[in-house]
Amino acid sequence: MVKSILSILFVSQALLSSFSRGFQTSPCLHQRQSSSLLRMAEGDNVKGSYDPKWKKTLTIAEKQALETGKEMTEKEKGLIGNIPVVFKSGNETKTTLALPNQPLSDVAVQAGAFIRYGCKKGECGTCEALCNGKYIRPCVETVPADLKQGQELVIQVKAIKSKRVSSGKFYTAKSVVMGFWNNLLGMVGFVKTRRAAKKNWEERQEYEDLIAKRTKEIKAERLAREAADAIAKESEATAKENEVKTTIKL
Repeated sequence: MVKSILSILFVSQALLSSFSRGFQTSPCLHQRQSSSLLRMAEGDNVKGSYDPKWKKTLTIAEKQALETGKEMTEKEKGLIGNIPVVFKSGNETKTTLALPNQPLSDVAVQAGAFIRYGCKKGECGTCEALCNGKYIRPCVETVPADLKQGQELVIQVKAIKSKRVSSGKFYTAKSVVMGFWNNLLGMVGFVKTRRAAKKNWEERQEYEDLIAKRTKEIKAERLAREAADAIAKESEATAKENEVKTTIKL
């Protein structure tokens, strides 16, 4: 049963991947994208479709590039700079123009080259790249100003690989055993914590009982002392009254 389900999933995944590759390499895809982009830029919206509030105004060079399917040159893109910068990452190459002392991180964004950064302080070395025979860190480096006229600045960026992991296996025997083991450890830890909490609660109750008992004793002593003082004052007052009466009789 499990093998049949896995085979069905594998076949469906293969069909979807082949369909997506065929769709991406379709010659009509670029034309459809170009026409839709032109309609959105010119405001020619189909009835019932989404009408965006912000519309990008295409330049003449962009319109010609979309219509003809040719790539735009740096001059047509409006790039300002006199130093050609080339970013190489595996089989992908990105080219742009830059100005002297321009941060390489900005140049990479301008060229569309992806560089993975870490601390962005030049300390961790995550973004380390090879440039003209030496290693640099684009997060803090800038475009050199002492390059010759027409000399390219070639930067070899680390290629980033993404490993594809198959989701065919949902669990293994080891994962099941480890799951039961982790649950057992959790229950043992809960019992230990419960016992410690119970002991702590009993000790606290004992202290509270002692405090309540001592409070009652202190209160009883205070009441007895106040009663004795009241009796003494009353007897003293009675004795004074008797003395006064005796004096009057004499």
